[in-house]
Amino acid sequence: MTYQNYPSQPGQHPSTPPGMYAPPPPKKMSAGAKIGIGCGGAFGALVLIGVIAAAMGGSDTGTQAEKKPDKAAAAPAKERAKGSAEPAEAKPKEKPEAAPRSPADQFKAFVAKNGSANEKAAIGHVTKVQGAEEQNDILDSVDIYTDFTGGLMGPHQSEGKLIASAFADWKDSKNGLVTVYDIKGELLANGNF
Repeated sequence: MTYQNYPSQPGQHPSTPPGMYAPPPPKKMSAGAKIGIGCGGAFGALVLIGVIAAAMGGSDTGTQAEKKPDKAAAAPAKERAKGSAEPAEAKPKEKPEAAPRSPADQFKAFVAKNGSANEKAAIGHVTKVQGAEEQNDILDSVDIYTDFTGGLMGPHQSEGKLIASAFADWKDSKNGLVTVYDIKGELLANGNF
């Protein structure tokens, strides 16, 4: 096999036939792409370190409970050292912490303190409040259930409006809707809060 040497043009490889162009050299990676890859690698390394730290940190939770003595167990030992004649069981027990009140109870307490006489009378018919705990000011929706009957066209629509108004006094949202329902789940009133 014989190789032909073609006359070369400036920038052309000697073994390329005339009229044919050499392929362009590969493009170099831009500085932005290099930085992006570097940042992605750094972020990945941070995520990996976080996962490892969480796995390592979560394994010793049982040992910390063993390290710290219980305050209730430490108190009688201190009193025995002082020479207290009373046994530890004779001391009055602390009051148990009050259970968190329901949103309906919190709402009724607010109206009992701040509401008008008509609002206080209407609030006595509230049985349940849903959605008052979680608010994000984007689309807050609260449902209030009562023991009224008749729905929107019934005789208790005005009490429903009083309940919605009292709720707006209690809670505040940029974009909230409170809906009051009767005992059958029919719409009684609604309003913004």
